[in-house]
Amino acid sequence: MAKTGVVVSQDLIYSYLKEPRLKALFNFLEHDVEVQTYLRMGNIMAVRRLHYNDHGPTHSRIVAGSALEIFKILSRKITPSSVEEGLYAAEDARLVVLCGAYLHDIGNAIHRTAHHLHGYYLAGPIIDRVLAQIYQDDQELRLRLKAGILHCIFAHDEEVRCLTMEAGTVTVADGTDMAEGRARIPYRTGKVDIHSLSALAIRKVELAEGERRPVRIVVQMDNPAGVFQIEEVLERKIASSGIESWIEVVALERDKELKTLVANRSGSELQGVRV
Repeated sequence: MAKTGVVVSQDLIYSYLKEPRLKALFNFLEHDVEVQTYLRMGNIMAVRRLHYNDHGPTHSRIVAGSALEIFKILSRKITPSSVEEGLYAAEDARLVVLCGAYLHDIGNAIHRTAHHLHGYYLAGPIIDRVLAQIYQDDQELRLRLKAGILHCIFAHDEEVRCLTMEAGTVTVADGTDMAEGRARIPYRTGKVDIHSLSALAIRKVELAEGERRPVRIVVQMDNPAGVFQIEEVLERKIASSGIESWIEVVALERDKELKTLVANRSGSELQGVRV
């Protein structure tokens, strides 16, 4: 039987702040004027101007918590390549995940189009400032960590292949923020179509250790329209994440299993199995 999971929400991140460096990083991001202004500007661009769903600070917190949870589950069975390569320690890898997840959508402040590129260069000076506070005496390590964080931001777009476990967890976590109308398809608010109907169908997303794969993502929904969000967003995110062979997704309609998604043998795409 699969283990009980945790619910994806903006409260999940707070369970990871016992580590001093993660707490220091999170507090910096939450209170830094530049970070918060860019995130609010990103929401003005996405919500007010394009009439899309939320891409601001709340989304950042949700993705950060979800990414750290996925990373924790994977790390129980898999050593991140960055750690194996001696680039930094496991604790540092978690910091990369948190920072990359929190800042991944910052580029929306400039434009939704190519926002992963805009985010890459907006985030650079911010990362320099916060890492200088946390890793004061090791410039080389700061630069390695910065490269890892920027890779998370750049590669969260599903058209870019993730090359680290850290980036993969950020990309997948981005797609898990889909409960109660928060789906990652940028649907136009107030418009009734498959995008909005599927977004409103999803009630809860849970993360747990799986049986067939290390990570099990369970999506609870009120009606089958929610499958559209899974297929159009989460499935694509997983397929480009580089960690797709370690993840399974289960769609439930009122606790009845509708669909299971697992990576195919090549690991390059996902295949759906309807039950």
